[in-house]
Amino acid sequence: MRILVVVVAVIALGLGATAYALRAPDEVPVPVAVEPGPVELTPGRLLFVDDASGKVASVPLSDPGGPRRVSALSCKRFFTAAKVGLCLADRAGPFPGSTSIFVDQALSETSRVDVAGVPNRAKLSPDGRMASWTTFVTGDSYAQTGAFSTRTGIYDRETLQYQSNMEGTRIAGMKRAEDMNFWGVTFTENNRSYYATMSTGGKTYLINGDSVDIFAKPLRENVECPSLSPDGKRVAFKKRVPGDGARPWRQHVLDLTTMVETPLAETRGIDDQVVWLDNDTIAYGLPGEGIWAVQANGEGAPRQLVPHASSPSLV
Repeated sequence: MRILVVVVAVIALGLGATAYALRAPDEVPVPVAVEPGPVELTPGRLLFVDDASGKVASVPLSDPGGPRRVSALSCKRFFTAAKVGLCLADRAGPFPGSTSIFVDQALSETSRVDVAGVPNRAKLSPDGRMASWTTFVTGDSYAQTGAFSTRTGIYDRETLQYQSNMEGTRIAGMKRAEDMNFWGVTFTENNRSYYATMSTGGKTYLINGDSVDIFAKPLRENVECPSLSPDGKRVAFKKRVPGDGARPWRQHVLDLTTMVETPLAETRGIDDQVVWLDNDTIAYGLPGEGIWAVQANGEGAPRQLVPHASSPSLV
């Protein structure tokens, strides 16, 4: 009976993930200008996943709304750092699965790791050594508190050490609980320390972890999908607020020294782990509306960078 229940759950997850990924007819992206040329991890270009093809594409950051170059690499999430690329893609098979594919500057595969679950988040450390990915193993939305389960791994590309599931992490002041989930890792420059989200008991926490000791301490409640600024002093994150039940979040920036948080000018619900374009600007994907940017100090107004695109990342 237990085996039957597991099989039914996995099949249901596959159907849910498929429905989640499909677009309604009126959501098909309008054709955009495409120019010939290779997609490479070269400075000054913004990388992203093209909505129409599902492939990694790029534009000059100086002209993000202009013609794009489209590669042959298909990903659900893509991230780049130090001329290394991490592609989190669907894995072929009868049950939902993911593959974490590492690529070089020319987007040629160098290695891969197979992962259970549906692709969700992918991140590299500033020098490209440390990698992390998150997949949904049940459920397909963070909005459903307590109705989803994630699997998040941390991988050291230099030592090949692989913590395939962060659920073994010891949390200061907390006992291990069956409902603990982890996601949204963002690394510091020392390749050992990281920030991430942990949920338990219907609450989410920003945690500061040690990937060697497999230990973390909670810093603050109601923080999801943190992203560390280039100067290492602030974290951009999504905070659960009253509003849209499907995307009940608003983007904030937290000063890690003063622990003062600033709500950003973007008031739409953003379900994304944002990226920093520089110390003053963050970028994020908005389903059906492309990639947008907003100032990190709470001022100004959101502006669209790239239409019909998601999962931004800057070389």
